Amino acid sequence: MQAATQNLFIRIHLLHYAEEQDISIREALPKLERAGYRVADREVKQELENLATENLLTAHGEEYTLTGAGITELRKVRNSLGSMCSEVLTERPTAKAAGA
Repeated sequence: MQAATQNLFIRIHLLHYAEEQDISIREALPKLERAGYRVADREVKQELENLATENLLTAHGEEYTLTGAGITELRKVRNSLGSMCSEVLTERPTAKAAGA
């Protein structure tokens, strides 16, 4: 997976984790690794700080809390993901297979 795509998925996961409970780098890293990402703590820290700069999370020391704007954004993302998954995950013959 390309870095830009992975970073987008990580951002979505971080918002999701923050919805469940306040999240820190120390708590987020193993969750992201269990989800299949290979990331360093500095990358997680950068994404959490970016989300805070965008007012989607609020920093409280080492922990981050989902903001009202973050809740709204996560709802929008979930709606978009639902639509995208129903379209993208539907098996279709590839152009290569169709021409064979």
